[in-house]
Amino acid sequence: MFDDPEREFQVLINDEGQYSIWPTSHQCPEGWTAVGVKGVKADCVAHIDKVWDDMRPVSLRRAMELEEITS
Repeated sequence: MFDDPEREFQVLINDEGQYSIWPTSHQCPEGWTAVGVKGVKADCVAHIDKVWDDMRPVSLRRAMELEEITS
């Protein structure tokens, strides 16, 4: 399913700010939200590469920011 270069995918994001792709023909998995970007796999992956510049989960980033403030 993910190997078909012509299949249409959509870009998803979860509450932790992590991105993924998912076939548009399937219901979005629980805990994930479509960001509105659709296309072939390469286009969706290129979008993720452009926007996901910090791969740390949101909860980790917040914890590290608090650690900096309190140290």
